[in-house]
Amino acid sequence: MPYLKPERPEKVSAPSLRASKERGERLVCLTAYDYPTARIVDEAGIDIILVGDSLGNVVLGYGNTVPVTLEEILVHVKAVRRGVQRALLVADMPYGSFHTGADDTVRAALRLVKEGEAEAVKLEGGQKRVKLVRRLVNEEISVMGHIGLTPQSINQLGAYRVQGKTADAARQLLDDAYALEAAGAFSIVLELVPREIAQMITESIKIPTIGIGAGVHCDIQVLVFHDLVGMAFGKLPRFVREYANLRETITDAVTRWAEDVRSGNYPANEESYGLPAEAAEELKIDLSKNAKLKPS
Repeated sequence: MPYLKPERPEKVSAPSLRASKERGERLVCLTAYDYPTARIVDEAGIDIILVGDSLGNVVLGYGNTVPVTLEEILVHVKAVRRGVQRALLVADMPYGSFHTGADDTVRAALRLVKEGEAEAVKLEGGQKRVKLVRRLVNEEISVMGHIGLTPQSINQLGAYRVQGKTADAARQLLDDAYALEAAGAFSIVLELVPREIAQMITESIKIPTIGIGAGVHCDIQVLVFHDLVGMAFGKLPRFVREYANLRETITDAVTRWAEDVRSGNYPANEESYGLPAEAAEELKIDLSKNAKLKPS
């Protein structure tokens, strides 16, 4: 299928993504976790902004996404909301927010939508999450699915590995995608999936696929913002292409500023505030009087 560049500047919505897929447009998605990043990403024309539980790794310093709480996601969703105008804002449902029943899942999602003003939520898991997806959709909450590698399952998986490498596993992924589509999900993230399987899924369902480590054939591509701009620590996955090295840039700026402070070159006179001449003259007189009154 030939892909086109999107030509619409209007607000992105969950339904508009399906129309984009039908037109053969290729869209882009990035994570954001604060107001300035969200504003920059939105003004750059990114179509979807995800407040992912990856904030646990890249912002909060956790070893994985499991410790991230609903309250933490909510704080960051609120901040991101203030910086977004055009992009579709999606909030991740963190580990533990949908494991204790459908009612608790709806309550958690409603907080992200009502308090955080997210326009959709993302839920990890395939067929075992179908009932929850259907319930959320029935409550007028848009749901983005997520299959393949599901980072919240790291304690069960043992490591971050490519999923769907056998015929049976590939069929399972395809069944998961069909089930999520039937349940009403408006899109599905495919993470760490062989490109051939991702292409098969993308061509087999009517809703958009969002690839991360899943090859070029997905309808939408997503990356973690910090990985894209070189602000990550540790080894990067093979699917990450760094388009900048902000860590190096920031380190250089901070180091040069500290050197200027220590050498007395910062702040300069033009970076400081002075008294008007009349006030300065009055202050000299006052200081002179005070000096005369001081005991010797």
